[in-house]
Amino acid sequence: MKAVIQRVSECSVKVDGKTVGEIGQGFLILLGIEKEDNENDAKKLASKISVLRVFTDENNKMNLSLKDIDGEVLVVSNFTLCADCRRGRRPDFMSAARPEQAQPLYEFFCDCMTENGVRKTEKGIFGADMKVSLLNDGPVTIIIDSHDLAG
Repeated sequence: MKAVIQRVSECSVKVDGKTVGEIGQGFLILLGIEKEDNENDAKKLASKISVLRVFTDENNKMNLSLKDIDGEVLVVSNFTLCADCRRGRRPDFMSAARPEQAQPLYEFFCDCMTENGVRKTEKGIFGADMKVSLLNDGPVTIIIDSHDLAG
């Protein structure tokens, strides 16, 4: 499971011109789910993201976590994170999980964020053509692969 995490001041996602999710300060999480991913990957990733110390404290040091600032998250499914670009010019998405596997894991990951103390977890619409708007704070952008995490 791959996540691109962007620290944001605000963020929203629209489908067919209608806002389906929006947050204030926190993280936009683009989530890619691969064939070999399972609930353990979702748990590890959510646990790590909820305690990442990348928000600034009173001394302007990145020392506070999402939980410390009572931050929010917007999770957007993004199978293109699973792209293999090693050969040719067209990305290969063969490692991406099929929707029947990916959607339940996406929902489970969102539930895990809440279980890890995130006050508000908003979502896009799985599989939809989404328009994401954000005000990146920093910018701070971090990539995490659940397969690189211990546990």
